[in-house]
Amino acid sequence: MSATTSAFEDLLLDSPIIGAVKDEAGLEKVLASDCRIIFLLFGTVLNIQMLVEKAKQKNRMVFVHTDLIEGLSGKEIAIDYLLQNTDADGIISTRINQIKYAKSVGLFCIQRFFVIDSLSFENVKKQASYADAVDILPGTMPKIIDRLSKQLRKPIIASGLIQDKQDIMAALGAGAHGVSTTCSNLWKEL
Repeated sequence: MSATTSAFEDLLLDSPIIGAVKDEAGLEKVLASDCRIIFLLFGTVLNIQMLVEKAKQKNRMVFVHTDLIEGLSGKEIAIDYLLQNTDADGIISTRINQIKYAKSVGLFCIQRFFVIDSLSFENVKKQASYADAVDILPGTMPKIIDRLSKQLRKPIIASGLIQDKQDIMAALGAGAHGVSTTCSNLWKEL
């Protein structure tokens, strides 16, 4: 089932901190937290269905980072597999071909960008048109988030290197709609 942009944005308004999990212990912690949106950054083709189901049973919106799931390829069949075998609300990927295809089959798409120089900054503006939201790494760049938020007409998530409440507040203050972090001590309401 695909998330809608408005449902995603509404959840971010109520709960802008996204729990990013990289193992089963993190999943258990995020399910006990206030986070309404989860980024699954781990799993295999053998357990991704169970991981998504566990989160959905707790009424969470779940996005699978397809680049990080063992056994999934960067091809369209990986998206078909997730669509047919899980109830994920959408995907996260750095791969434009996966974003385009997932969008064409009705999945909500978050495209992840590593912004390391002016060329990668320009690529965000060029390539983000297919995604429903963009995920900017590192998320500790308020000036870059501010510039992008003025140029893109879609939700921006700040991810990577978010270590404390000041990082969260700086990203949100710069125009990010949400902040994704693996730091479980930050998975609470602001």
